[in-house]
Amino acid sequence: MSWPLPPDVAWPRFLRLLRDPNPPRGWLEAAADLPDLRKRPLLLRWIAQHPKAPAHLRVNLVPRLPWRALTAVAQDAAAHPHARTLAVERLQVVWPGLTLGERRTFALLAPKPLWPLVWRVPDEAVVAALLQHPRMSPASLVALVQAPLGRSQMQALSASMWRESTLLATQVLQTLDATLRHPEPALVLGHATVWIRALEPEEAIVVAATLQHPPLRRLVRAWADQGFGTPFDGLDEDGRPMAF
Repeated sequence: MSWPLPPDVAWPRFLRLLRDPNPPRGWLEAAADLPDLRKRPLLLRWIAQHPKAPAHLRVNLVPRLPWRALTAVAQDAAAHPHARTLAVERLQVVWPGLTLGERRTFALLAPKPLWPLVWRVPDEAVVAALLQHPRMSPASLVALVQAPLGRSQMQALSASMWRESTLLATQVLQTLDATLRHPEPALVLGHATVWIRALEPEEAIVVAATLQHPPLRRLVRAWADQGFGTPFDGLDEDGRPMAF
């Protein structure tokens, strides 16, 4: 016997049934056709991601989900793998249409395949939100930091919890090195100061040896020399001298 559907069952009970791992055959399809569910796309999420939902039903439902529901499906380990894949693909389609405010909210929830899209947004608040993502790791962040770096990315990084990471400091300085050698760099030499400070003198010597932009290489080496007893003034973001 198939399970009842609203209005023959109370909504709280129906919502629990949507999460049951073993619904009767055809029950999920019947639930998806309910007029009330068509008005509540967030509830369709539970059908679209259900492990027992037929593939054709997932393909039909996922495009109807709002971006918040798509994000929830993409991040839910209990969702069917096909549903997670479809959700990520659909998010890539709807991403250009999100407002700046929606992008800031989305950055904290974004599935990992969409992190590069969020990272490239020229808005410091969006990038800063991505840096606070609960699943962000040093290795994942290092993979995002590639040349050419923009001012929004550098400012968000410099104000983030990651600014004292030696691993990230090395990557940022090497990426800044490539960015400064770009024909029209968006950054200046002074952006390096906070990252040079994160290095120990021995680490600074190693990093300096990998840099090709002469002023940046001299600045990093000078920080190492200061650590060994030689005083030196660095530069602020506008290129003015400042004490390390």
